[in-house]
Amino acid sequence: MDQENPKPLRLYQVWRGSNRFFFGGRLIFGPDVSSLFLSAFLIATPALGFCAKILHIIRKRVAKDEPAVSWYPVLIVAIALTMLDMLFLFLTSSRDPGIVPRNNRPPECDDTFEMNTPSMEWVNGRTPHLKLPRTKDVIVNGHAVKVKFCDTCLLYRPPRASHCSICNNCVQRFDHHCPWVGQCIGIRNYRYFYMFVTTSTILCLFVFVVSWINIVRAKGHLLQAMSHDALSVFLIIYCFIAVWFVGGLTVFHFYLISTNQTTYENFRYRYDKKENPYNKGLIKNFQEIFFSRIPPSMLDFRAFVQEEIMSTEPSNDDAVEDTTSSKEKIDIEMGQNFGEENSISLPEILLNMEFGGIQNNLKTDQDKFVIPVDQELIKESADAFTFEVEANAEEKHDGTKSEHTTTTSG
Repeated sequence: MDQENPKPLRLYQVWRGSNRFFFGGRLIFGPDVSSLFLSAFLIATPALGFCAKILHIIRKRVAKDEPAVSWYPVLIVAIALTMLDMLFLFLTSSRDPGIVPRNNRPPECDDTFEMNTPSMEWVNGRTPHLKLPRTKDVIVNGHAVKVKFCDTCLLYRPPRASHCSICNNCVQRFDHHCPWVGQCIGIRNYRYFYMFVTTSTILCLFVFVVSWINIVRAKGHLLQAMSHDALSVFLIIYCFIAVWFVGGLTVFHFYLISTNQTTYENFRYRYDKKENPYNKGLIKNFQEIFFSRIPPSMLDFRAFVQEEIMSTEPSNDDAVEDTTSSKEKIDIEMGQNFGEENSISLPEILLNMEFGGIQNNLKTDQDKFVIPVDQELIKESADAFTFEVEANAEEKHDGTKSEHTTTTSG
């Protein structure tokens, strides 16, 4: 009964990306989700140590009947910053960053794509019967922007989207893959990522300043005070090192937001020699990031998968049904057509061979291994074979002509 009516699967259960799903697909993480625990440890441990230090100061001052009111706001701010930092870290890591849905088949060939397209590189390695340009131009805010074809997702990526090799997904407004949060940073979590690094910077500066105040206000010489307060010294050194990292990220991304760029675009110097079509001015750029509505996810990972999608083999190399005959496959691999008129044809034994069974056997475990094919070697072998056939034909023709001449002479 179970085999006749299998339990329907949800999209997250058959998703081809490298993501990790929890709570029935409600939370989506990157494949390196374990780094999230390291980041949480690096934030929470010093913060808890700092809060314990402030509590110790409050209790000590209360025991001596000294005023401790000024230290309560310090404790509250430290707890609030730590909780906000952890919250933004979780929101950045557990959200769909803006994954673009995959296609089960490549897009239909557009009749507007002619051979004189500006892109002379064609997508025909896996779909030889299709003619799709590697790139095409789209208009964004009055500017022509090139979009690339993704061989893995079988689609033309939307503007500003890129394919993450770690998560194995195309992501809208791809910024980068952050190993510290274990997730791609895209259109749907960039706001939380910036709030995370900004809150981390503020927390580091706050702990750094208050720890210095604790040492300076202590009685005795500075070195003597530092020797009696090892925790504050540790926090000062730790925050001094950390603030260069998170503070540098905060300043860098502030610049990116003000110019409406992504990290990916900035590292590729895309707008050094041409105008940025996405730059709307300082104020509107910040409004777009912080005060605009976050677009909904393009995927419902909890939705049940349709039967035709479930039956599709999740393979990149077999993304389209192959209807090419065995002879056509030979012609394509050889780079020429052997069946044309006035040309030397292949022997019948090669033309009649069926390669479908061999190909099916290879496709069953194609994810485990790949057989490389040297197209140049195949072409050279075909040329050598053609030359030998032509030479044999000429020799036979010359021999026949000589016999005919001898008979005539006799």
